[in-house]
Amino acid sequence: MFKIGDCVVYPMHGAGVIEAIEEKEFLGQVEQYYILRMPYGGEMKVMIPVSKIDNLGIRGTIEVNSVERVLQILRYEKERQTESWNKRYRENLDKLKGGDIYQVADVVGELLYFEREKGLSTGERKMYDTAKHILVSELLLVGASGEEELENLLTSLSKKASS
Repeated sequence: MFKIGDCVVYPMHGAGVIEAIEEKEFLGQVEQYYILRMPYGGEMKVMIPVSKIDNLGIRGTIEVNSVERVLQILRYEKERQTESWNKRYRENLDKLKGGDIYQVADVVGELLYFEREKGLSTGERKMYDTAKHILVSELLLVGASGEEELENLLTSLSKKASS
C-alpha cells in the first residue's frame, strides 16, 4: 500500500504524487481512494480506488540511479523493425499499457526512429506524445533533470539522424 507523499506511475497517464487517502461513497459503497496530483502537463488530480491499484498497474517511480538506463535506451540506435504501422502501433500500445518505464522509453525511441526515417502517422504522432508525456513525467518526479533539459534531450534525439 502506498502512503501520502509517495511518487507513483499510473500507466497511460504518467507520474504523480499521492496527496491524500480519502474515503468516498460511490454507488452506495464506501471505499478508500488515493488522491493523485499529476504535476507535469497541467496539475491534474486523479482519484484511484485503493482496491484497484494492482489491476491498474500502479507502481512506484524508478530510483534515480535507474535514470541512466532509461536515457541509454533513448540514445541507443538499434535496428528497428519495419513491420506494418498497425502491428507496430498495437505492440507499442501494449508496452505503454504495461507501465514499465523501460518499455515506454523503447516506444519513444522507436517512434523517434520512425519519425526521422519516414515520418509518423497521426495515430503514431499521438502515441509518441503520450509516451513522451509518461516518460518525462516520471523522470521529472525522480529528479533526473529539469523539464527543459529533458525536452531538449528528446528534441536532439529526434534531430540526430535526420541530418
